[in-house]
Amino acid sequence: MNVAIYGTEASRGPARRIGGMLDDAGVQSSPLSKGRRADCVIVLGGDRGVRNYFHKVHDSALPVLGISEGESGGFLAQIDIREFPSYVGIFKRQEYTVEEVPRLGVKIDGKSVYPVLNDVAVFPSKSAMLMEHTLLVDGEEVWHDNGDGIIVSTPIGSSAYSMSAGGPVLFQDSGVFEIISVNSLDVTRRPIIVSDDSSVRIADISARLHCEVVLDGLDRYKVAKTVECTKFPVPARVIRLKKDSTAISALAKKVHLAEDLLHMPPSSKLLLKTLEYEGAMTQKDLANKTLLPPRTVRLALSHLLKKGYVKKKVSIRDARQKIYEISKMA
Repeated sequence: MNVAIYGTEASRGPARRIGGMLDDAGVQSSPLSKGRRADCVIVLGGDRGVRNYFHKVHDSALPVLGISEGESGGFLAQIDIREFPSYVGIFKRQEYTVEEVPRLGVKIDGKSVYPVLNDVAVFPSKSAMLMEHTLLVDGEEVWHDNGDGIIVSTPIGSSAYSMSAGGPVLFQDSGVFEIISVNSLDVTRRPIIVSDDSSVRIADISARLHCEVVLDGLDRYKVAKTVECTKFPVPARVIRLKKDSTAISALAKKVHLAEDLLHMPPSSKLLLKTLEYEGAMTQKDLANKTLLPPRTVRLALSHLLKKGYVKKKVSIRDARQKIYEISKMA
């Protein structure tokens, strides 16, 4: 069995740890590179790391095991690095399941970009501004709408941004996509569910300023008129080592968190979402990213630490600095 390991520069230390564990178990491993044969890929960096991997290596059919470097288990990265020794034997014997996760292929003004795992969101480049658009499914007009924007989501993305915007949560094997109009002027507008074989086209996009397409909450692209979404032909193949930790249990954690979020200060919500999407960050990084005053960031972190949603650790690069990351939810 040959295993490729993929991570960022910040993951070099954890990558060496994983490589050592595999060597001890008699499994060959090496950094991911073109031309080198591998049976599967271990991706570091949690859910965000797995999303980044599939954005860059979107045609890969190799199964991927996502590993978190902290304690934050998710939908894509099921285990953290400290749990891996308990599962390395199962991994070596390949006694795991491989789940095929559907992705959305995206074209912006006729030009293809990378496929996404979670969602495609179209919004004006400036907040608090109306966007006009026409939604077509399989070539037929569904609505002409004015609102804050529109989201097209996969089942795995339905528990992320879509859920926050009022969309339903979809089970992983549903075989559908969902479309959510965000804060429409038409108060009767509701999310709709379409077959994942459908072609979703958002046309006639316009606002006072230019509009943008946000892919998986990470990258932004300017759009002039149209966005097209269809099921990408190659699904993401994700290794599941834990049989008793399914998407349902992960969803239950999300629902519990959502209930707590209702009572959290806005600053705490913003920091938690930032850490979820960006990974571990210093207090200064959080202030720069969120544009919140340093004192507000300190108070929000104190609240999240007390609640147990965030944990603090010493930076490997600079022992004088503290790094904050999302903790494993109970």
